[in-house]
Amino acid sequence: MEEEKYDIVIVGSGLGGLECGAILSEEGYKVIVLEKNKQIGGNLQIFSREKRIFDTGIHYIGGLDKGENLYGYFKYIGIMDDLKIKKLDDDGFDVVSFEGDPIEYRYGQGYDNFIEIMSGYFPKEREGIIKYCNTLKDVCRSFPMYNIEPRNTEQAHSIYLDINAREFIESCTDNKKLQQVLAGTNVLYAGEGDKTPLYVHALVINSYIESSWRCIDGGSQIAILLSRKIRNNGGKVVKHAEVVSFDFEGENIKSAVLADGSKIDGDMFISNMHPAVTLDLIDEGRLRKAYRKRIQSLENSISVFIVYLVLKKDRIKYFNRNYYHYIHADVWNGANYKDRWPEGYALFTGISSKTDEYTDAMTIMSYMRYEDTKKWEETFNTVSKDNPSSKDSTRGQEYEAFKKEKAELLIDELEKRFPNIRDDIESYYTSTPLTYRDYIGTTDGSLYGVSKDHKNPLKSFISAKTKVPNLYLTGQNLNMHGVLGVTIGAVTTCSEIIGHEKLMAKIKAKIAEDD
Repeated sequence: MEEEKYDIVIVGSGLGGLECGAILSEEGYKVIVLEKNKQIGGNLQIFSREKRIFDTGIHYIGGLDKGENLYGYFKYIGIMDDLKIKKLDDDGFDVVSFEGDPIEYRYGQGYDNFIEIMSGYFPKEREGIIKYCNTLKDVCRSFPMYNIEPRNTEQAHSIYLDINAREFIESCTDNKKLQQVLAGTNVLYAGEGDKTPLYVHALVINSYIESSWRCIDGGSQIAILLSRKIRNNGGKVVKHAEVVSFDFEGENIKSAVLADGSKIDGDMFISNMHPAVTLDLIDEGRLRKAYRKRIQSLENSISVFIVYLVLKKDRIKYFNRNYYHYIHADVWNGANYKDRWPEGYALFTGISSKTDEYTDAMTIMSYMRYEDTKKWEETFNTVSKDNPSSKDSTRGQEYEAFKKEKAELLIDELEKRFPNIRDDIESYYTSTPLTYRDYIGTTDGSLYGVSKDHKNPLKSFISAKTKVPNLYLTGQNLNMHGVLGVTIGAVTTCSEIIGHEKLMAKIKAKIAEDD
């Protein structure tokens, strides 16, 4: 790679890194984004098997209706108008079900609709359902940037940070089934009953209740649009460029050192990697031990096992909703499985621009702890990112047998809700916590990065500024995961460089042009 100095060097091309690149290059900064893998995008990546497209991480997105928060941020960044998306069913974008219960509990889009549909299942609980919805909206109002408003107080001052999500839901209703239904999509944030704060539940669920959308032909279109924006602004996005260390000049980073020995000089650096992985690139002694220890001690959320189903042509009608099914009644316990796996699963369909009548791909996802794959942790597979389910011969036949056993168990469970679906499956592929570790760059394949705990809420809040003066962080570990959470995080990171009030004013001005 040629020797050239940049204003901003971004390590990692996940959503947060690409959004920072798009925002800062638009502001006139000379930007380069460095990606170690073959494909950009992090969790936005897709892969194709037998001409079917599969998302690796983005199965649906909330808040994209005009006037909503993610719509506004994407409008400012300049990608909203080019997205190919389809709105999910207004009267049931998410469906929660339980083994032994024939009812499928549907989530409606729009709060009035949500209340009406949910009250139909639980007519005596209407007051509690209204309380639940009103509190979710109130929680969201207490986070200014969630509402595209400049920070007027420190986020840590929110009165909702130390409230437990499960306990809050239980305060709304004594009906045990309704409690489980209202928490039934907690796979979206790796919910744990004794840990997950209410604000995490509220910020995620509110976004989807406002509006829910599927990406046509996969979520990689977001990465493509962002990288195009960077290049059009004179920046660069470089693949096969793994950063292995930083060179310093005084207290500041001078350059990012790549695996091939080349160096990329810059004035400022942004890491889209996990904070603990970022600090591993910095020599001991350059950071206070207390800071390094705090970051490295952060607990990560659980990982997942995924089965990607290639379906026979024109056999299964496309369904415009997502399914969350539980084998055991306690929806908060999925990550704590012991003798039996799985405890439940989430099911998503793909949608193609070629036809929306039939679906040719399905994704089944279930929690899996990293320790279940620990015996193979000394093996790595980062050669073919465009196919995260490709077999890695270095992991051996035992690993392949492990994946097949787990996949068959999940398909067995799927058949209980969709009888004879095996007859419609042409083939399937899998990914494990090791896949996420290798391609997303967390030490243990974490699905949503740093875990949040209502008992110690401030511990998991990570500043975009680091103890290295010209090094900043971005991505799902900053404050919140998900497309919206990462986008707000990217704006937060860029605010440290551009100025918070200035950047938020520009975002609001761009949104006003659209009205």
